Amino acid sequence: MIQATQLARLKEALPFLEHAGPALADDFARHAAIQRVPAGATVFVEGDECSAIAILVSGCVRVYKMSETGREITLYRFQRGESCILTANCILSRQQFPAIATVEQDAEAIFIPAPVFRDWIERYPAWRDYVFDLLARRLSVLMAVVNEVAFRRMDARVADLLIRRRDPAQPVLRLTHQQIADELGTSREVVSRILEDFAGSGWIETGRGTITILNAAGLANKARA
Repeated sequence: MIQATQLARLKEALPFLEHAGPALADDFARHAAIQRVPAGATVFVEGDECSAIAILVSGCVRVYKMSETGREITLYRFQRGESCILTANCILSRQQFPAIATVEQDAEAIFIPAPVFRDWIERYPAWRDYVFDLLARRLSVLMAVVNEVAFRRMDARVADLLIRRRDPAQPVLRLTHQQIADELGTSREVVSRILEDFAGSGWIETGRGTITILNAAGLANKARA
């Protein structure tokens, strides 16, 4: 159960609560529960039953697929104020979870039981709008992943990832070849070969668990190729 002092704090992370109305606010306080989940924890694995849905107050969760050979590809991440659309779909369709969800950064999450989630969809427009907006936005992300995998060259995808992770104030990325491979759904050997080519072009310098960006413009041009 959520206390009144907690509910006031949660409204900062969950704007829909501001427009929830007293009935949903009361139901939310009665049925929701707050829990801290440490980095590295697995929330769901493929085939799990979805008994509750989590909305993040803080932290980050990565949702990904893994092949039979152990190769991974990131589908999306969700953070503060967001939830997992695959969990929502599983609850609404009463199917099993089709991917893996792990906590990347220490998280504080609100857990809502599956029967309550389904009941709120029918009874509360504010909750329904929140869930459907989340589904729409996340579907766009998944379509972008499909487009990347199907139609974009891997060297351009690696360059794009490096540019997105780059901090202009800190050119050194703490990122391994395997982490890049897991993110993009390829093998470490392919990533290593591409990074070697980038190093040969003078765009980056690689170290043990680090990649230093020397020429961001060169990478950006490759990302647009």
